[in-house]
Amino acid sequence: MTLRRPLALCGLAALTLLAAAPLRAQTSAAPEAATGRAAQKAAGTAARYMAAAANPLAAAAGREMLAKGGSAVDAAIAVQLVLNLVEPQSSGLGGGAFLMHFDRATNALVTLDGRETAPMAATPERFIGPDGKPMRFADAVVGGRSVGVPGTPRLLEEAHKRWGRLPWAEVFGPAIRLSEEGFVISPRLAGLVAGEKALADDPRAKAYFYREDGTPKAAGERLANPAFARTLRTLAERGAGAFYEGEIAADILDVVRSHPTNPGDMTAEDLRAYRVEERAPVCGRYRVYRVCGMGPPSSGAVAVQQILGILEPHDLARIGPGAQAAHLMSEAGRLAYADRALYLGDPAFVPVPLPGLVDRDYLAERARLVDPERSMGRAKAGEPPQKRGWLLAPGEGVEFGTSHISIIDGAGNAVSMTTTIEDGFGSRVMTRGGFMLNNELTDFNFAPTEDGRPVANRVEPGKRPRSSMAPTIVFDAFDRLYVVTGSPGGSQIINFVAKTLIGLLDWRLDPQVAVDLPNMGSRNGPTELERGTEAEAWKAALEAKGHEVRLVEMTSGIQAIVVTPQGLVGGADSRREGVAIGD
Repeated sequence: MTLRRPLALCGLAALTLLAAAPLRAQTSAAPEAATGRAAQKAAGTAARYMAAAANPLAAAAGREMLAKGGSAVDAAIAVQLVLNLVEPQSSGLGGGAFLMHFDRATNALVTLDGRETAPMAATPERFIGPDGKPMRFADAVVGGRSVGVPGTPRLLEEAHKRWGRLPWAEVFGPAIRLSEEGFVISPRLAGLVAGEKALADDPRAKAYFYREDGTPKAAGERLANPAFARTLRTLAERGAGAFYEGEIAADILDVVRSHPTNPGDMTAEDLRAYRVEERAPVCGRYRVYRVCGMGPPSSGAVAVQQILGILEPHDLARIGPGAQAAHLMSEAGRLAYADRALYLGDPAFVPVPLPGLVDRDYLAERARLVDPERSMGRAKAGEPPQKRGWLLAPGEGVEFGTSHISIIDGAGNAVSMTTTIEDGFGSRVMTRGGFMLNNELTDFNFAPTEDGRPVANRVEPGKRPRSSMAPTIVFDAFDRLYVVTGSPGGSQIINFVAKTLIGLLDWRLDPQVAVDLPNMGSRNGPTELERGTEAEAWKAALEAKGHEVRLVEMTSGIQAIVVTPQGLVGGADSRREGVAIGD
């Protein structure tokens, strides 16, 4: 039987709860523009394995690999390659990613960092204009200056070497097939191309995304990418090394360095030198659960766990979704984002004070700053253990377009992978190989100093920019795999993932309902409520508590899979086009 909360308690209509009975199928500018919501989705269910991704063709590629006996990593690679094709605005070979892998047989959790790196010629003043001031984002992003050394191909290969079951070439099959035969342009891709201003300035992108008369190709038209198929065949036959040396590498360097208005300085040695880094997972307790995520240079796991730790003294199960929950989550977010701005960066360059930032006593101290009846306004960073004479200054970076993949295979292994090319369509530069290049270097702070002190997330040669990506895996009270989730959304990712975890862990919601909950939170500025949702009704109550409230588009793309005694239940964010499917 399906259980429901009384409306008086939950404040949202028809919120389905995870129950012991069998589950059945049922601001600021947004990081990527909204293109409408899908019709109300039902949760996906499966007995053995499941793939959740932001596009049905990509999720189907993952399920195809799982049906062949492939591992979660095999499926994740197939999903990523198809996403590059059908969702090129968000991720692909020209970008980077963070991947978490859980091995059920050994109970091992490993996190791999495939984040892009700055060229060795980069300097802290990279995004300072001739007038001595930080460049406008639009001026910095388009062209080669913003392109970091891509990490995704190396990451996929490294993960496959460790955990792949199917032959490397086999996982390329679905993407090669769709590239050669073509796929139907989705409404979201068509809408984002139509809203683009700089994409048509790149000759290859213009030839691919636009008709001969210069109008954007529309939803329902068929689009093939034979150049991308050739790239995929090369990588399938020769491995990721063929991306970092040889013809593909030469082409990347050419389009980056020869951009007519904003050239970059990446070199062949920058590409050859790229390495994936294994990082220690960042894990913490939340009530009876163990919540794990990706450590620096991602700020995601730290900030999510800070929000949860600060909220733990409050009985969110009793409070339920509504204005009071939005107040508490926003206040916790202010404190987490304040610490994020000051302390988080690439650990090879910044002495990040871990584990002090997620220390339970420190979070309890921060939690005492939250007044249930009044907003604190702008929060200040705290004084975590291991801080040790911190001399760096806070700074805010800008983050944008991304995608997330959640997978559980038939053996109970899991992958949570968040993947990005940064802004929508990245640097708006398309290679001859049929893929877009990232603009990841604009995730660094444009101003390298503040009040005379260096900023932790300033540009430096070989450095990885700070990210908010928060791939997350949760274990239950018995340390069994329970939730695999994550989201795109730039710096809003942290609040999106925290909201979803509260929906799943405190409110015991069906994962489809949890991912579709109104987005809310604060990034240590205004309290943001998702425009066009039930959250709008909370505005007056929050303003009465002293919040400056903004109603904004908040285009998340959360994918969540929950392990239940009856099997797997998945949710794919209705703000995008994804599905959670399996067998």
